[in-house]
Amino acid sequence: MSKARAVLRRIKSVEKTSQITKTMEMVATAKIKKAQARIEAARPYAIKMVEVLHSVAKHVGSDSHPLLEVHDPIENVVIVPITSNRGLCGAFNMNILRQSEALYRQETENGRNVSFLSVGRKGTGYLKFVGRNLIAAHTDFSDNPTFLEAKIVADKLIEMYQERTLDKVYIVFNHFKSVMEQKPTVHQLLPIKQEEITGEEEGADKKNSSEYEFEPDAVRVLYDLLPRYVETVVLRALMESAASEHAARRVAMKNATDAALEMIESLTRWYNRARQAQITQEIAEIVGGANALQEA
Repeated sequence: MSKARAVLRRIKSVEKTSQITKTMEMVATAKIKKAQARIEAARPYAIKMVEVLHSVAKHVGSDSHPLLEVHDPIENVVIVPITSNRGLCGAFNMNILRQSEALYRQETENGRNVSFLSVGRKGTGYLKFVGRNLIAAHTDFSDNPTFLEAKIVADKLIEMYQERTLDKVYIVFNHFKSVMEQKPTVHQLLPIKQEEITGEEEGADKKNSSEYEFEPDAVRVLYDLLPRYVETVVLRALMESAASEHAARRVAMKNATDAALEMIESLTRWYNRARQAQITQEIAEIVGGANALQEA
């Protein structure tokens, strides 16, 4: 009987857990919609900026800005993994850290010094634990990334690149494709690839390119525009990561809720069988006692 009572307490405990996971699933679902809306709202700005960059690139040379210049040799590399501040989101953080570690091994095998600029508590904690070199760590960014947060990260990287204290920058983040699919993505942030500003990459839309007049000149516009472009790429990565985090947490919490319900069902069946066996035993004892009295 004591074991049956313990199972009953376990059922109640799992029921409370399932209520929590169900609530977290609903919260994550609401946050996904907001994060998707933020991505959609930022997309026209990013598209227009790239269009202007394509137009500027026609009037300037390939080495017209320090952020376009490829350092030779490449000795110092910085990896920017974007992780979450909280857990309970499945393999979201591990996918980013695994991708960052693979990139780290690739660059170190080429004889380069690799450092990290971490965004998110989970990534920062891991990198400190394994002893990686951290040049900065941002663990106070919100679930709703702002342009100011992206500017903090981008400006430090731009300053270091222009001072030649680093030669290449990668940003690693989860690309939000759908609620059920988030793809770990590695993007070369610096130096900016020529095809990104010339529109020569595969699949680029060249029909909608517009001509602009630049004041005072195209080079000056490019100097002002490229840092903003880097900040926009970082902001996009932060927003994609935020949406992916909410989606991953929703899936993880749904799986946890389903597992809890299955456990409740299994424990309830065991408890019912144990209770039925106990009742049967009590009835048998009562009948046996009555028969003994009659025989006496």
